[in-house]
Amino acid sequence: MEKKELKNKKIIRPVKAAAKKPAKKVLLEETVALYKLSVPRGAHKKKKLLGRGPGSGHGKTSTRGSKGQTSRAGRHFYLGFEGGQSPLIRRMPKRGFTSKFRTSYQIVNLRDLSRVKETTITLDVLKTSGLIKDKSKLVKILGDGQLKNPINITAHAFSKKAMENIQSAGGKAEIINV
Repeated sequence: MEKKELKNKKIIRPVKAAAKKPAKKVLLEETVALYKLSVPRGAHKKKKLLGRGPGSGHGKTSTRGSKGQTSRAGRHFYLGFEGGQSPLIRRMPKRGFTSKFRTSYQIVNLRDLSRVKETTITLDVLKTSGLIKDKSKLVKILGDGQLKNPINITAHAFSKKAMENIQSAGGKAEIINV
């Protein structure tokens, strides 16, 4: 009977008050120095030893598979090699010519200029009105559209039709020399 009573009784032990430990000072800024730098894990891999017997895991065929052109020594292929088939780059016809010295212009038409309300139009005005993207690149004015008011415009190039339209409207076309 004593054993049963002991099992049913709860033993209450006094809880000790936790002693307050002084707070550790945390360094907000750690100094960076060469002696503190370390190589990250996995940065250096062991060299794969090939052809050292079956126990190495890279024996017999030395990870090259069996037979064929890729298993042989001195197997160097050019870019676009298609296993002896005539490569696509040689099958496609080559026509035309692209010049290295081509000058590309940002194009602005006269109908777009008629929407600008200023009488003297420079590259800055074209940029602010959103007709060109970059002031440093070349700008060419084309003759698509009509001008009603006289406009003085400066650009790097003009088409013949644009030049005639600007002058017939009573304006001036100034070419910027680069």
